Amino acid sequence: MSTAVLVIDMQNGFCHPKGSLPQAGFGLPRIDEVVAANRELLAASRAVDLPVIYTRHVFRDDLLDAPARMRSVLLNDPAPLVRGSWDADVVDELTPAAGDRIIDKNRYDAFLYTDLEVVLRAMGVRRLLVTGVVTSVCVESTVRSAEQRDFEVLVADDCTSAAEGAHEPALAAMAAVFATVGPWRVLLDTIRAPA
Repeated sequence: MSTAVLVIDMQNGFCHPKGSLPQAGFGLPRIDEVVAANRELLAASRAVDLPVIYTRHVFRDDLLDAPARMRSVLLNDPAPLVRGSWDADVVDELTPAAGDRIIDKNRYDAFLYTDLEVVLRAMGVRRLLVTGVVTSVCVESTVRSAEQRDFEVLVADDCTSAAEGAHEPALAAMAAVFATVGPWRVLLDTIRAPA
């Protein structure tokens, strides 16, 4: 079974202290630890030739592709997460390597209105090891969608973050029905174990 690592929205706008969301008071708990854990996971995954796919949550500069509920939140100067901006870039510590794929999205579910499923099927991927932010929003939305598309899903709980009070319930909801949830080292060992 072919496995890929799916890194969701580990962007400056969410993860860097000068990013638009932390600057607006929406910083993520333990984000430095989460970035470091993602860095270790990516190095270990690349060492065993697992493909890596990043998503970036980005919008047009006029925000026409933003969900209606989000537009009022996004109407800052400058608008956050605009395509091509520093805010929209993956954090430097997790810069994509040659051969990694990047999927830009404008909805919480990384499958909605993107070619993510086409890319995964073309690569022969049947199992996803998922990391990223925000656990209770984009991570959970994507995990649910992946499971409904018959992908086996693993979620690295130490490589994810959400607001206080939202992280653990999201992990519990995913673990109950949609995914295997655990520390990245345990999940990667499971992937590498002989069948």
